[in-house]
Amino acid sequence: MNGHRKSDGSVVPAKSPNDAGRPVAEAVEERGPVEGNAASKTRAGHRAGHGASSALDRVRRRALEDKEARFSALLHHVDADRLRAAYRALNPRAATGTDGVTWEAYGRELEANLQDLLGRVHRGGYRAKPARRAWIPKSDGRQRPLGIAALEDKILQRAVVEVLNGIYEADFVGFSYGFRPGRSAHDALDALAAGIYDKKVNWVLDADIRDFFGSLDHGWLMRFLEHRVTDRRVLRLIQKWLRAGVVENGAWSQNEAGTAQGASASPLLANVYLHYVFDLWAHRWRRRHARGDVIIVRYADDYIVGFQHQRDAQRFLAELRDRLARFGLELAPEKTRLIEFGRFAAHNRRTRGQAKPETFDFLGFKHICSKTRNGRFMLKRITIGARMQAKLREIRIELRRRRHHLIPDQGRWLGSVVRGHMAYYAVPGNADAMIAFHDQVTRHWHKSLKRRSQRHNLPWTRMRRIAERWLPPVQRMHPFPNARFHANTQGRSPVR
Repeated sequence: MNGHRKSDGSVVPAKSPNDAGRPVAEAVEERGPVEGNAASKTRAGHRAGHGASSALDRVRRRALEDKEARFSALLHHVDADRLRAAYRALNPRAATGTDGVTWEAYGRELEANLQDLLGRVHRGGYRAKPARRAWIPKSDGRQRPLGIAALEDKILQRAVVEVLNGIYEADFVGFSYGFRPGRSAHDALDALAAGIYDKKVNWVLDADIRDFFGSLDHGWLMRFLEHRVTDRRVLRLIQKWLRAGVVENGAWSQNEAGTAQGASASPLLANVYLHYVFDLWAHRWRRRHARGDVIIVRYADDYIVGFQHQRDAQRFLAELRDRLARFGLELAPEKTRLIEFGRFAAHNRRTRGQAKPETFDFLGFKHICSKTRNGRFMLKRITIGARMQAKLREIRIELRRRRHHLIPDQGRWLGSVVRGHMAYYAVPGNADAMIAFHDQVTRHWHKSLKRRSQRHNLPWTRMRRIAERWLPPVQRMHPFPNARFHANTQGRSPVR
């Protein structure tokens, strides 16, 4: 079997080329993978794009054409134009890091600041600042640690990630969706739905890696990066970001493992890590060991694997635990389940005298085995209740802050919030949740307006007119997932 030998001595099999513009899950594609793209040993010393008019395009082409190439000259692609574009792509209202520098303040002397940063990077004088740790609430009531990088670190990380994407978008497999150019959460959701509809899926593994971003092993990550990148200057930059540490309540602590969630480089580094730890292994396992159909969809560290046979699912889960442990990761037992799911699950469980099929959550939606009006199987997706309640809590808090603003000002803000929520969650089959969300927003707004004055009375007849004026009506915003998936994966993809 064709493959190349990894730093740990194991052999990674050849994998099919991946068109980064196609939002597809390889398990669902009808075409077979092309063999033989990876070779036995990577070659060092390739200098990508030197002297070319479009140097980064040359890196992309070379990465696609030669799976053995290792890139030893990449830092020169980080120039003033790329840093300037990275600065302009940042959120001007984002929280500041430990440097306290805002986007606006940095931009007052933008060209001088960028030239100074560029000079320090290329002469080796750049020093990464520690990230400021903040905690953000999750929908389940827990808190997630967030690392807020200094502004210059954000700029440089974004520029370097753009360069590295030119290489890794040629390598990443089709079922990887998270934080990749031209791919969205809805592309992953579409791929999952199409796989369940088109393939023989009877069992679903809903697994979660415990504290993935905090457990990522720095040593393994650097080994994985060196499969493709041998530019020591770029590798040293990444090491500086990993070792910069975090500041919380005025105290600095070093990161022995992990990468800060919220840093611009973290999503790419996480994808590289999981590409070697999970994606290539899962793709090989599916080809070598599966007796039936297997579908895989991964979005960052969140993934769903569907199986035709229960024995395949049980073996995959057992071997996955061993695979992750080898690289310092483990599954969260409380969030890892193997459930019976699919078009025959309800019938089979009813025959055995069991309850309805269990559900699973993925990317904000609860996935349910359901039926159409004529009795055919339907994958129903509804908003996770905790997600909707968390959003309503945010709205209530903000309405209190805006209570004495003019109604048109409140309406414009609230309308944009409802439009944003529907832009993500208004999928086929989720109308009831959308109507409930719209109704609750209206009720919270009505309650807030009534509290503006003890003598104020706002009848529901007037409130409904206000809501109709400023809140968008509930309507479906997405086509059926399998239809969009097949449309996007036939012919030339519109996403590049």
